[in-house]
Amino acid sequence: LIGATAAYGVALALSDDASDAGLIEADTCLRATRPTAVNLHWALDRMRRILAPLPPAARRVAAWAEADALRREDAAANAAIGRHGLDCLRTLAVSGRPVHVLTHCNAGWLATCGHGTALAPLYAAHAAGLAVHVWVSETRPRNQGLLTAWELRRDGIPHTLIADNAAAWLMAEGRVDCVIVGADRIAANGDTANKVGTCLKAYAAQAHALPFYVAAPLS
Repeated sequence: LIGATAAYGVALALSDDASDAGLIEADTCLRATRPTAVNLHWALDRMRRILAPLPPAARRVAAWAEADALRREDAAANAAIGRHGLDCLRTLAVSGRPVHVLTHCNAGWLATCGHGTALAPLYAAHAAGLAVHVWVSETRPRNQGLLTAWELRRDGIPHTLIADNAAAWLMAEGRVDCVIVGADRIAANGDTANKVGTCLKAYAAQAHALPFYVAAPLS
């Protein structure tokens, strides 16, 4: 969503000034809003690569078209993650009880252009009639888990908000079937980086032989 917002920001800026100077000013201003966000810079690089070679008169229409394309691609990636994740959840289903999934941070439709990354399989499962229950870790210090709980409540997906430190205990008690988290970055070798606290949940999942899924689109 950060990248798509930046793309639309460029399109809005070029509505006023589509000159080379206007494009550079918009790009520079938007890059400074969140220097650490990889999606922000990826989207701005893409917009500049498409728009810079064009004559100013053609940039306005092209900018809106490219921003729309970026948004649609993200929504399609979210949908694909949902389909693949649903297949994984189905392998964990046991007759008579829901699949219990633990999440960390927020990676739903509030953070993307579709149903999210880590939450996409849960929305897909709910739509397919597969019973799920979500353990939502509060995710301190910013409590992004509250956003996840709000999303799930709006869509009628059963969930329980838990203290971060309760996650390992729930795993030890056999009350978690898998963990699904998003990723801020994925390195070429498969290493991932996500919200602080993700590492502890990964260690706990490994200790209790639980599937640990990282859901994020490749770009």
